[in-house]
Amino acid sequence: MELLFLGTSAGVPTRSRNVSATAIKSDKSRRWCLVDCGEGTQHRLLHAALSLGQLDAILITHLHGDHCYGLPGLLASASMTGRQAPLALIGPRPLEAFVKAIQAATGLHLAYELRFLAIESLAMPFETADFTVEAAALSHSVLSYAYGFSEKNLPPKLDTHRLEALHVPRGPDWGRLQHGEDVVLEDGTRITSSEVLLPKRTPRKIVIGGDNDTPALLESLCRDAQVLVHEATYTQAVVERLGTDNQHSTAARVARFAQRLGLPNLVLSHFSPRYQLLEGAIPGIRDIAQEAAAHYQGRLFLAEDLARYRLEPGGELSRLDDMPSAANGSSHR
Repeated sequence: MELLFLGTSAGVPTRSRNVSATAIKSDKSRRWCLVDCGEGTQHRLLHAALSLGQLDAILITHLHGDHCYGLPGLLASASMTGRQAPLALIGPRPLEAFVKAIQAATGLHLAYELRFLAIESLAMPFETADFTVEAAALSHSVLSYAYGFSEKNLPPKLDTHRLEALHVPRGPDWGRLQHGEDVVLEDGTRITSSEVLLPKRTPRKIVIGGDNDTPALLESLCRDAQVLVHEATYTQAVVERLGTDNQHSTAARVARFAQRLGLPNLVLSHFSPRYQLLEGAIPGIRDIAQEAAAHYQGRLFLAEDLARYRLEPGGELSRLDDMPSAANGSSHR
């Protein structure tokens, strides 16, 4: 499973960060899903190896502008580049009215069908080509949700030691057995696939949350997850100075939750634009990293725009690109 962050800033973009959008895909598929679509998302996609024709679904966590103002342009671009397949658009119920109002006001005609699915009444789990998707309601100033993506279509794994013990030669017969077929060896021995297939491993799962001041609301959704992507808009010091968290989470609050659940990987995102990337800036992104690290002992990452991550079958998240990490606000143990 792979994550690509297309925007990691809260509220407004900065010179180095666009507003919220995250792509998720299987590493063996060209299909992908988009969680949130802040303004400028379609421009960020020009720097990514993702096709709007292969987009399976757009899932909006909530209807604040930094999470959905990029939808009209992205939908129009998908149409102009030749998309014809229907596209699922999932989110809070007012999302449909928002998109239809823009279509009516601007004369936006799409060459494909938009399938609106209101999360409040959507039967869960929802299926895409590569994922089973669940949802959980969060706590924010408007309806806000998190989405959990569990991989589907797990390939069966062959027991190579058993195959060698049965003297099955490497080659086409191994492929047939892996696909559930039985084979007959040259000496007439019949080998059934059930003899040589191992139990499927547990599906990997990534949870991506919207704006939320109560991480504990994600407890059920995160129980079998290996990765949580969650906003950390502020540090505790800034909240105390402001006198409010504006119904957002601090880095410490999310980190304590992830530590309590024993989540192996935590990715923080949606940073207030006041936190700068420059070394020595006050406040700086490093402040968020340090606050989270004080409460969480797993693998900790601070998301950056256009940074890619892969969740390996063993449950370890790793960064795929060669961008600088700790100095620019990403850290991990």
